[in-house]
Amino acid sequence: MADFYQNGVITTLHNLTDRSLEELESELERFSTRRPMSLVLPSLFSELEGPALGPILEDLKGASYLREIVIGLDRADEQQFNYAKDYFGRLPQDHRILWNDGPRLRAVDQMLQEKGLAPTEMGKGRNVWYCFGYVLASGRSRAVALHDCDIVTYKRELLARLIYPVANPAFNYQFCKGFYSRIANGSLNGRVCRLLVTPLLRSLKKVVGPSEYLDYLDSFRYALAGEFSMRVDVLNDLRIPSDWGLEIGVLSEMYRNYATNRVCQVDIADVYDHKHQDISTDNPQAGLSRMSTDITKAVVRKLATQGNVFSLETFRTLKATYFREALDFVERFYNDALMNGLQVDRHKEEKAVELFAENIMRAGEVFLSNPMETPFMPSWNRVISAIPDILDHVYEAVEADNK
Repeated sequence: MADFYQNGVITTLHNLTDRSLEELESELERFSTRRPMSLVLPSLFSELEGPALGPILEDLKGASYLREIVIGLDRADEQQFNYAKDYFGRLPQDHRILWNDGPRLRAVDQMLQEKGLAPTEMGKGRNVWYCFGYVLASGRSRAVALHDCDIVTYKRELLARLIYPVANPAFNYQFCKGFYSRIANGSLNGRVCRLLVTPLLRSLKKVVGPSEYLDYLDSFRYALAGEFSMRVDVLNDLRIPSDWGLEIGVLSEMYRNYATNRVCQVDIADVYDHKHQDISTDNPQAGLSRMSTDITKAVVRKLATQGNVFSLETFRTLKATYFREALDFVERFYNDALMNGLQVDRHKEEKAVELFAENIMRAGEVFLSNPMETPFMPSWNRVISAIPDILDHVYEAVEADNK
């Protein structure tokens, strides 16, 4: 159970009393009359064959306050899409599947390509971007939540607590980020957040100096959580990264567009576990190695837009500062785990730190060689400006696919 401490510049909403799901959902039912709610589920077809998604859907049947569930389906042929329609058919809520590989949405994508506005990289970011476009097109909701489909410890309280801050009409939050302890099967997980993000942010404060942006990012207890919610109005101006810097990129966009008192974080689970990525020591384009590079680039790019100047010497200094900072965090987390009877392989932790340090230099070299790189997909406002009826095309394609 969390304490009540408020750290940093972001409001933290704790789980102080283990309030019952029935109470939370009763309030959400009441809120839904004024602020209808949607849920976005970005999914690979392979997750329909995994252990997590089936139980998630069975639990979601009870979330009667949801007006709509939008499923983004990647890597599915026609037979698999038809299977998915039956698979998700168990949901009692109105729901639509975006068949991202189908001919109708491919035709929409071609329209965007002709204007230079189509997402260029396949992945979760592109999936989420199209799902948000459909949410705007359908106009059925005023608040939307997103969570992954591979959460093996899923309980419906996670969704209720995640969407509550943006659904409650008495609150003024535009965006809410979920957080939780990464503990499962007696082990302490969440290596990239623990051993890269936090020590990197602390090191950047030493190297580039005081920064409100870095203080903002450092206020999030789990900056890489894939669970967040927002008012639907936010979607119009939100630029979503196409690489593995998705979560950091969305937080950076909220910093650009809104005051910090319109952003909060909420404790959504005592235990959380999902599919783990390989660290991919031998392949910098995969797994946690690729993720660490993309995250570092995302933070550096944002700092550069604020006037910070980077050179090769800056990144060498940052690498050295990070390495010392991260090793101190290895010690802290090892002691924390030991006191709580959890397993942590200290050797693997330090090997991860060595890899992340190398990837900070790799990220720096990529940034310096192409400082004007823009990995963000365009905002839907920009797309609508270029193609005024684009949301109609998205809506009609999805509706036709789901008949």
